[in-house]
Amino acid sequence: MSRYFPLILGGVLLNAAAQLVLKAAMRQVGRFDFTLVNLVPVGRIVATHPLVLTGLACYAVSVAIWLLVLSRVEVSYAYPLLSLGYIVTALAGWLLFDEAMTPIRWIGTVTICAGVWLITRSG
Repeated sequence: MSRYFPLILGGVLLNAAAQLVLKAAMRQVGRFDFTLVNLVPVGRIVATHPLVLTGLACYAVSVAIWLLVLSRVEVSYAYPLLSLGYIVTALAGWLLFDEAMTPIRWIGTVTICAGVWLITRSG
């Protein structure tokens, strides 16, 4: 199963990239309220924003890769590896968007890394 780790990692990284690109898009769009009045004007802006479309494309490709993974690997091995996306997005949010990485978040990230390491040892 570990021979499929690069494929799994590719899917996870694309999924994380989708989150980061969507975050960048929403930083450009700005904060908005979910109201009926905003439905069409904000919906149009979001639905046509190039970064939103890019993020959705990353999701689509990551789903295709994930289907390929699930056709080859036990789900009990593959699915927990999705948590690598938490690590990537936490670090990227900190580096790219100046988001807070408190000590408790670092501890959580290290704990996730330990869990992922244990799972990869079982494959």
